[in-house]
Amino acid sequence: MKYTIKDFRKEFNTEDKCLEYVFGAKYPNIKQYYRVRGRKCYAHSVTGHQIHPLAGTIFEKSSTPLTVWFEALFLFSIAKNGVSAKELQRHFGVTYKTAWRMGSQIRKLMEQDGNLLKGTVEVDETYFGKKGNNEMKFKNKSALMGMVERQGKVRAHKIEARETHILLGKIKANISKNATIMTDEFRVYAKLPNLGYTNKRVKHGKKNWVFGDAHTNTIEGFWGQLKRSIRGTYHFVSEKHLQSYVDEFAFRYNQRLSETPCFQVLVSRLANQ
Repeated sequence: MKYTIKDFRKEFNTEDKCLEYVFGAKYPNIKQYYRVRGRKCYAHSVTGHQIHPLAGTIFEKSSTPLTVWFEALFLFSIAKNGVSAKELQRHFGVTYKTAWRMGSQIRKLMEQDGNLLKGTVEVDETYFGKKGNNEMKFKNKSALMGMVERQGKVRAHKIEARETHILLGKIKANISKNATIMTDEFRVYAKLPNLGYTNKRVKHGKKNWVFGDAHTNTIEGFWGQLKRSIRGTYHFVSEKHLQSYVDEFAFRYNQRLSETPCFQVLVSRLANQ
């Protein structure tokens, strides 16, 4: 199902329509409330009790029109490689500070969640940061760990280090015990059978990339897309904010399987804030 800019502009072309959507999404079963004139709140027709639907959402305390926020959400939903603060600044004519905050808040709607990964799951780590020479290859870089179902969803997390308890902890928290895990020869993964997992490995150090059905090409493809997109669109991401950008690209990757348009998935998450 496609959701075009024409569909978006028909559904969310006024402040009232945007506010009504947020109110209905957050309080679908509430009745007898009416819009308070000139304010972004609703009041009960008998008791006068007021509800502020924007409270607790990414829109709270923002003076930016809701129509701008919703269009920014739409831009994020259709951009394969992300939307920079500079692009938002040019598109909406807002300050860079406002544009950066909007992008940061929208990424909160893209945080990863869901059920345990199952089936055949590839696991791999990578480093992200400025390029250096061989001696400085990993200095000032952040470690990332990724897990992806073949033909399924991905999970990716910034980790403190490639240590046993961290890697195995992430696996136990994100992958079903019934899964078959594909990895490289890193020594930590030799302990997976002790945890009840089936583990198949390829020896990248010996230029062995595929052995039967064992490979990590899918997760490595995700890493490649992530790095190209971040460097091409955002140019630089600090360690402090890296996880939110990883969440953004994991969200887009996972939405490729959904029949619901990406924009509608994003705005539906407003109800859970």
